[in-house]
Amino acid sequence: MILSIEKLGKRFNRHWIFRGIHQVFQSGNAYAITGSNGSGKSTLLQIIAGAMQHSEGTIVFKEPLDSKEIPAEKHFQYISIAAPYLELVEELSLQEFLAFHFRFKGILPNQSIASIIQYIGLQAATNQQIRYYSSGMKQRVKLAQAIFSNTAIVLLDEPTTNLDLVGIQLYHHLIEQFCKERILIVCSNDENEISFCNERLDMANYK
Repeated sequence: MILSIEKLGKRFNRHWIFRGIHQVFQSGNAYAITGSNGSGKSTLLQIIAGAMQHSEGTIVFKEPLDSKEIPAEKHFQYISIAAPYLELVEELSLQEFLAFHFRFKGILPNQSIASIIQYIGLQAATNQQIRYYSSGMKQRVKLAQAIFSNTAIVLLDEPTTNLDLVGIQLYHHLIEQFCKERILIVCSNDENEISFCNERLDMANYK
């Protein structure tokens, strides 16, 4: 998969959050988006995810073998995302939520809902409503629904939010095990969250 953004800009009213971003993302690479608060890190991630419209520029998805461009209305099929501002369906149990989620995104090959719950260490809370989870448990669920979705592109915004040391170790394990062949984009200034990224995009360069 190749994701290419060219001359990308976002404006709110008359204020430009960022302008002129050129970047090519390719499968098998991990990318960090860095920058100060308000620099547009999360905004850029939401634009890539299709949750927000950009003001100028283009976003192109291509299959590398035939260089065929994927229509914009199908981009969502290739993307999964986890972010602090995205809510879980807290009235559902973990078992119910994952079953619901993977009806839309599909699950990684050789994985099951039971194996995912075991990976994230929440077997004891499988049938408990998510509303009763701690913030750290909810973050584990958010990471799981993004990383275990059968998508070519994984977008993570501040992925270790609310995680303890064991949760942070789990995050790195999931990245190592399941994201190596995909496009991985992480929004963060925390070196512990982006240490494995081999390319970095600093939003300060696009003001």
